[in-house]
Amino acid sequence: MDRNHPRWYRRGLKDGIPIALGYLAVSFSLGIAAKNAGLTAFEATVMSLTNSTSAGEFAALGLISAGAAYTEMAITQAIINLRYLLMSCALSQKLHPDVPLLSRLAIGFGITDEIFGVSINVDGNLNPKYSYGVMSLAIPGWALGTCLGVVMGNVLPARIVSALSLALYAMFIAIIIPPIRHNHALAGIIGLSMLASFAFTVLPVLCHISAGVRIILLTVIVAGIAAYFFPVEEDTNAA
Repeated sequence: MDRNHPRWYRRGLKDGIPIALGYLAVSFSLGIAAKNAGLTAFEATVMSLTNSTSAGEFAALGLISAGAAYTEMAITQAIINLRYLLMSCALSQKLHPDVPLLSRLAIGFGITDEIFGVSINVDGNLNPKYSYGVMSLAIPGWALGTCLGVVMGNVLPARIVSALSLALYAMFIAIIIPPIRHNHALAGIIGLSMLASFAFTVLPVLCHISAGVRIILLTVIVAGIAAYFFPVEEDTNAA
């Protein structure tokens, strides 16, 4: 498919629909937390539009409630969101060399775990228009859910809010299941990742590592093992 073909954007929109719906449900609880922290619906919506990360936003709300300094908040966000730096590096390898810097920065801004999951599975080079299509639905869906959580989240029963929070995990499972059906090595790597994450959670010393640093360490270790045992041959004929 030609890199300038409009179907790339429509394909991104199509793949962004389930992500947006999942974000809409999950960010309800974030909106409730934002309201409890004293944020208005407008403030919470702007926060989600400019910082699409559940872990980072929940951490920020905790710091806001505690009256933390801006420096502490900035450092916390940098640590929690370091994994997106690794994701950006991975996606940059799928971009055609002539993709301009502004497009690369825009794609980097919109990276989330789920957007990365669908983008990295695109065959061949990643077209920026595909990323724009996914982001066009996913990011507004996250922000809208946050806004609705502030406005009407406390009206919903606690069980429903808790159930909505599970949508994010179900959505991520739906992303990884199709490729592992045809790739047993990938299934083994995912299983190893789960075991390593569990070990980091329960072992005495490792459990005290912050969530952001823990994700970085696990990503580097597991990805290094996978690259060593299952190297991917580069396609020199890719367009």
